Parts: sequence; C-alpha cells; structure tokens
Amino acid sequence: MAHARIGDIAVHYEITGQGPWITLSHSLATHLGMWEPQVSALAAHFTVLRYDTRGHGLTDAPGGPYTLEQLADDAFALLQHLGIARTHWLGLSMGGMVGQMLALRQPHVLDRVILADTTGQVPAAGAALWAERARLAREEGMASLVQPTLDRWFTPAFRDRSPQRMAEVGAMIAGTAVDGYAGCCAAIATTNTLTALAAQRSPALVIVGEHDPATPPAAAQALAAHWPGARLVVLPDASHLANLEQPQAFNDAVLDFLGA
Repeated sequence: MAHARIGDIAVHYEITGQGPWITLSHSLATHLGMWEPQVSALAAHFTVLRYDTRGHGLTDAPGGPYTLEQLADDAFALLQHLGIARTHWLGLSMGGMVGQMLALRQPHVLDRVILADTTGQVPAAGAALWAERARLAREEGMASLVQPTLDRWFTPAFRDRSPQRMAEVGAMIAGTAVDGYAGCCAAIATTNTLTALAAQRSPALVIVGEHDPATPPAAAQALAAHWPGARLVVLPDASHLANLEQPQAFNDAVLDFLGA
C-alpha cells in the first residue's frame, strides 16, 4: 500500500505492469478498485498508475468544498512526485472531468486521453442536483445513496445478473467519506470545459454507454465535437460504469486507441 504526501493530503496509489505510463482516475463514490477489470489487460502493455481521488478510498478526505482545479492539481502533483513526465490518461465520469481540467492546466504531461462516461459541461440545473446529493449524504449517510446510484450506473439486466458486482460497488459507495463525496459533488457541479478544449492537441477517445442516463451519449458527442480530432465509441448494453458492465468491449476500445 503506497501513499504520497501531496499538499494537504496523503494520496493512496498503486502501480502495476511495465511500459509507457497510463493513469486511471475513477468515478465519484468509488476508488481505484473500480478499475479491476482493466488492470491486467492494460498492465500487459503499460505501467498502470491507479490512485484514489481526494476524499475517496484510502486517500485523505478533508472538509470541502473541493474544486475541479484542485483535483487536477492533486493528480499533477502525484505525477511529479512519481517522476512521471508523460502519461496516457483514462478517466471515467469524475475522472474524465479531472482529465479535462488536467489537459487544460498541464497539457504537456498528457499523451493520449480517454474520457469515459463523462461530460464537459454540467447544465445550470445540475448545480442544484449535486447540492441535493451532498445534502443527502450529510443528513442521511452514504448508505441512502447506494441503491439510487446503482440504478443510475447499471442497466436493469446487468444488476439482475451481477449481484456480486452490485455488492462490491455498493460497498464502495457506502464506504466513501461523506466529506469526500460532498466535496467532490461541489467540484463536479462547476464543470464547464467544453469551449476551452478547442486548443487541445492530444489525441482523445470518448467512450459512453448507450444507456448512460448520468452523462448520456449526447454529452459524449458534445465532448468529442469540442476536442479536435476526438474519436467517439458508444458501447451497446452499457450504462454509466461501462468499464464494469462491458469490460471486454471497453478494454478493446481503449487498447485499440492506444495502439497496444
């Protein structure tokens, strides 16, 4: 178990494999274990860095609110701490938002960028939604968010046939620190990167589950349209955590894009 002191927090991370670096950034209310179905496939070709975002997993969870810039700066500081000059980036949902902000603030550090089930613009009405989820976490606890979140993240058919996976992800949600969840809700609510992405030069792949209600295909299409030359892949029979629901198709798309 490895930790790095990054500013005001200790960041938990794991490194697997060998080859060029690829950094994996998870969704809200999970941790680096979310990437378990991807690690072996990626580690056959790359040195895989997974880390727990501020407020999640075994990384410290100071009181918030947090900002997207802060989360991107945490990631950059971890890369610097580990001596990583260049890395591919694979971020899902919140991790994709962090990747976009990192690309805007530190474009020199990113090689190829994969943004999965994410968005470049949270609508104005979204701020109230994220504030309400943070309120529920604080007043009713993270357990109250487990079932509604699983319902958004996975298709009904997958939930029915995958009770073990639902239990694993449910435990991640329930185990997320309230301060960390609420702090990151505040960061997500401010996401508005689309216009600025026009200056990007890194190759990008945008992946989305065709049934994702949280960051739907229309959001992925907008992201791909604003990032010059981006490729878009829509995964059938998948919702928000497409990497868990369709791991083989997800891995194939990622490895094809990375040229592995």
